[in-house]
Amino acid sequence: MSSKGAKLVYRPVGLVGGILAGVVSGAVFKQVWKRISGEDDAPDALQSEYRMREVVLAAAIQGAIFAATKAAIDRAGARGFTKLTGSWPGD
Repeated sequence: MSSKGAKLVYRPVGLVGGILAGVVSGAVFKQVWKRISGEDDAPDALQSEYRMREVVLAAAIQGAIFAATKAAIDRAGARGFTKLTGSWPGD
């Protein structure tokens, strides 16, 4: 399979992986934030009762967890795809 063909065939797998990463990272972030802050919900940027530092810290942690989760899921999906097709989807 050509690299262009592999990328095209892999696209739906990548889309599902992105959705899964969002769900998994959201659950992980919720637990991490609960342990860090003792609160169930992270501060939202438009909630006036939180300081800027808290809002930005929560967003940075959430972004880092999402990026790491997405990378892990994407990598696992690419490995599985390669085992099935013999082509790496990113090349």
